Amino acid sequence: MALPRKVAILPGDGIGKEVVAVGREILELYRTKAGFPLELWDLDLGADRYLRDGTTMPEDVFAEIRDNCGAVLLGALGDPRVPNLEHARDILLGMRFRLDLFANVRPCRALDDRLVPLKGKGAKDVDFVVFRENTEGIYVNVGGNFKKGTPDEIAVNEDINTRKGVERIIRAAFAWAQNHGKKTVHMADKSNAMRQSGDLWQRAFQEVARDYPASSAKHVYVDALCLFMVQAPERFEVIVTNNLFGDIITDLAAALHGGLGIACSASVHVTPDGTPRVGLFEPVHGSAPDIAGHDKANPLATVLTVGMLLEHLGFAGEERRLEQIVQAAVREKKCTADVGGTLGTKATGAFVLERLARELG
Repeated sequence: MALPRKVAILPGDGIGKEVVAVGREILELYRTKAGFPLELWDLDLGADRYLRDGTTMPEDVFAEIRDNCGAVLLGALGDPRVPNLEHARDILLGMRFRLDLFANVRPCRALDDRLVPLKGKGAKDVDFVVFRENTEGIYVNVGGNFKKGTPDEIAVNEDINTRKGVERIIRAAFAWAQNHGKKTVHMADKSNAMRQSGDLWQRAFQEVARDYPASSAKHVYVDALCLFMVQAPERFEVIVTNNLFGDIITDLAAALHGGLGIACSASVHVTPDGTPRVGLFEPVHGSAPDIAGHDKANPLATVLTVGMLLEHLGFAGEERRLEQIVQAAVREKKCTADVGGTLGTKATGAFVLERLARELG
């Protein structure tokens, strides 16, 4: 069963609006020039809408995304005018948890030697993907406060790990490795200090690994992982870990291949039988309100994210095509200052669109 080709577009806040505009133009080019059967659905959701009438994620909109969309392209959420981030929780976390998008997939692939900040390392040394569990762990916000505001205050956040949740993210990582010819899967935890959750992760990892004999299963403590990522990133191909650790190490990973301005992501539900489900695709650099409206934001993370989105919808080869165009933008310095160029957001986007239009004929 093929996914519907309807794409919900939520520009978000701050620079999200600027970079997602580039992503939308790419999708529109695929629709009009290449004839891809895409339906683009623009949604007015974010801080501006919330401040205007209190709307976060309407139930009818969520139902339409769940039932009739193949993908969501989401810009960054976060606005200083909404200090409690209520709108962001309802939109981002609402989709992540309610759609059960348990696998956050973050590629870390350097596209040029000069983007790698490590002495003696180049692009060939930085090429791995992180599978972060996306719906459990400490981020589920189970806990509370006792005697709040007093010297005796106690604050508790519980780390929730289920056998189902742990096994399915590990299985998704091994399956991806198998499908992409990767020989090694590393699982990162802190089982020497967090014994109960660590024991579950350790047992699930070893048991699932037996179903994928072509991949070598290796364990590494997360603090050692951070060390090795800097010393020898070439040793990693696929990394799988929990929600908290995955959040941290993927930002470190982004630094290895050019920074957050070039970091893409997908949040998906990987079914055992391969049945496709709606996925959420977002550049991960944040809303950066301090530079919003100044034409400084890097749209290349969004370009790469659109590539992941198209691959998810079944358009094989388009992720690689857009990656190669981003690589050309970096190498020719037709990009923003954070990755060595002199262009603004719009001009960088224009370079990508012109190159894509030429390739699509």
